[in-house]
Amino acid sequence: MAVDISPAKDGGVMKEILKEGEGDETPKAGCKVHVHYTGTLLDGTKFDSSRDRNKAFCFNLGKGEVIKAWDIGVASMKKGEIAMLTCASEYAYGKRGSPPKIPADATLKFEVEVIGWNFEDISPQQDGSIMKYELVAGDDDTTSPSDTSLVNVHLIGKYNDKIFEERDVQFNLGEGEAHGVIESVEKSLKKFHQGEKSLLKIKSKYAFGKNGNAEFNIPADADIEYIVELKNFEKGIAAWSLEPAEKIEQAKIFKDKSTNYFKAGKLRLAIKMCKKIIEFIESGDWEDDIKTERDNVLLSGYLNLALYYLKATKYLEAKQNCDKALEINSNNEKALFRRGLAQLELASPEEAIKDFNKVLQIEPKNGAAVKQIAICNNLIKQNLAKEKKLYANMFEKFAQRDKQREEEILRQQPDVMKGTLGEWGQEERPGGRDATAFEKENPNILMLNANGTGEFKNM
Repeated sequence: MAVDISPAKDGGVMKEILKEGEGDETPKAGCKVHVHYTGTLLDGTKFDSSRDRNKAFCFNLGKGEVIKAWDIGVASMKKGEIAMLTCASEYAYGKRGSPPKIPADATLKFEVEVIGWNFEDISPQQDGSIMKYELVAGDDDTTSPSDTSLVNVHLIGKYNDKIFEERDVQFNLGEGEAHGVIESVEKSLKKFHQGEKSLLKIKSKYAFGKNGNAEFNIPADADIEYIVELKNFEKGIAAWSLEPAEKIEQAKIFKDKSTNYFKAGKLRLAIKMCKKIIEFIESGDWEDDIKTERDNVLLSGYLNLALYYLKATKYLEAKQNCDKALEINSNNEKALFRRGLAQLELASPEEAIKDFNKVLQIEPKNGAAVKQIAICNNLIKQNLAKEKKLYANMFEKFAQRDKQREEEILRQQPDVMKGTLGEWGQEERPGGRDATAFEKENPNILMLNANGTGEFKNM
């Protein structure tokens, strides 16, 4: 017997179960569902079938990837269930139909078998590192939380089916680290609706990584689970919705937060809050009466972000923020000094020394700049010595190679002092005499008067 399962109870989706499924679970929004189906018109004409292709059809449930009737009908089915879905045209292809096989205003029948489903993949690289399965649906009429939203959540963390933490926590999205909320849980909340409860399966790289968590007795490289319930939230503050003066006030709040996080040793959060300063007031049109205040706050944002990046050993980012600060004030002592430090770490002492010298022009008593100039000069000398040694070794290698080539060429040439041209045989001595002791020791010398005849005496 067919049952009306359309939300409006208007007969738009009628479902008749042909074969009962397994268990009690049904797929939730976001799950990747695997099904077989056969579609027919009311007169029995078949227009499509996955079985004819011998290949299951996959789609993400509740995301509008299929006709509305399917998102409704499949969400009600269990694993292994086979059902007939009768779909009114407004829940299928409507007035346009799907030519040439499906005419306009057609009611369709689908025999659907649910093979199974996977959790929704919400990991950044879509590699299955963070999988989400909805346990209790949230309020679809509400939006999801965004950055700066104040969220009130209940967390249950599990490892090997054992609970390692369970608590209620309230925080602003983007600042979860300060409340012990791991980043993967925090980011997943941007996909929740108010009242939703979902299971998250999190691979180690998005959990506690190679360090594990000693407090929770979780070893290195451990995969974990969280059951997260979003009880309620307040919408985040969007820069576009604020007047210029309100943007500056909000930027000041971010500035104070970033300073406090930095002092507390929470460098990542300090960087996040500094970026918010820039996000809120970097662009836009500013009237003269508040532009000076805006520039001062923005300058502080760039300077602090440069400092934090130096601490985080991200020297290129530090230099870039100093450049931005110097666009506002080309003689800012801190910006020049911090850019000099970044240049030095980027192996550009020649550029760094220019910044430190300019610092001394602004403030001749800046002892830190004097020390850095000495470091730069010493590094430049070391680099020159290394280059000199490098070139000397290079030239020595070239000379040695040339010498080896010359020796090889000489070895390949014939020796004119060997053989019959240079070695004296007995037949060449006067009278065919035997060689003297001197001639034996010096085979290339012939003693013409060695026979004592005085034959060449007067030559």
